[in-house]
Amino acid sequence: MSGSDQFHLLGVIGWPVMHSRSPLMHNYWMEQQGLTGTYIPLAIKPGTLEDALRGMHPLRFSGCNVTIPHKMEAMEIVDEVNDVARKIGAISCIVINEDGSLFGTNNDWLGFLGNLKHQQPDWRADAGPATVIGGGGGSRAVCYALQHEGAPEIRLVNRTHEKALAIAEEFGAPIKVIDWEERHDALEGAATVVNTTSQGMVGETALDIKLDNLSADALVADIIYTPLETPFLAAARERGNATVNGLGMLIHQGPPAWKRWFGLEPKVTDELRDIMEKSILNG
Repeated sequence: MSGSDQFHLLGVIGWPVMHSRSPLMHNYWMEQQGLTGTYIPLAIKPGTLEDALRGMHPLRFSGCNVTIPHKMEAMEIVDEVNDVARKIGAISCIVINEDGSLFGTNNDWLGFLGNLKHQQPDWRADAGPATVIGGGGGSRAVCYALQHEGAPEIRLVNRTHEKALAIAEEFGAPIKVIDWEERHDALEGAATVVNTTSQGMVGETALDIKLDNLSADALVADIIYTPLETPFLAAARERGNATVNGLGMLIHQGPPAWKRWFGLEPKVTDELRDIMEKSILNG
């Protein structure tokens, strides 16, 4: 729990990490919740993660978030991993206990669901099949969320077929692996379509997929938030589909982390989203 005489330190660990909007968001909540402290970006090179994590307790950090490329390695370092993180296969949030031990969990799936439910209140995972594009950590979190919410079928499409098969084997039903060559057809009849790859991100090529077979009432989501609208989302919007970008996924995974760190749940406000959108648009 928080104390008025304590300076609270938090951060996000990644490489690179200076582009992250997490500090903007968490420092907004520091002010909202009346806590004295700061949340900082921590650029940690691959191969030095354990030293960085073990060094946080002497510095009196309360916890941290973990992003690319450290999410999977962190699982091998922390002292305790909960069942959710173990099932997803990656850690996004670490709590630094008073005795210096490290507890890891994954809130990305909660961020994904919170974003969709906030932006599209009528969305239901069990409304029909879902198509998930990609096989990385983001895909695993999204598949876990959709499975948890009762999606009747999850069509998993990835360039590396073996990675998709591994996820399907670990997660079980209702995941069905679709060959990359059949990705266009995998959209037919889908109620929810999610891009979890980096394709369409600033500096990356656009996602190579045709939307001809996409139902007009399908919800199309992307976990990318730079740019706010990827070419994939723009194409779906132009067809008339409802779309959701990845900014809300980042925002909505924050309150569960705060509950772990401080026993507090900060409020997701329109003001916060506006601040973050402006930051992205202004580069």
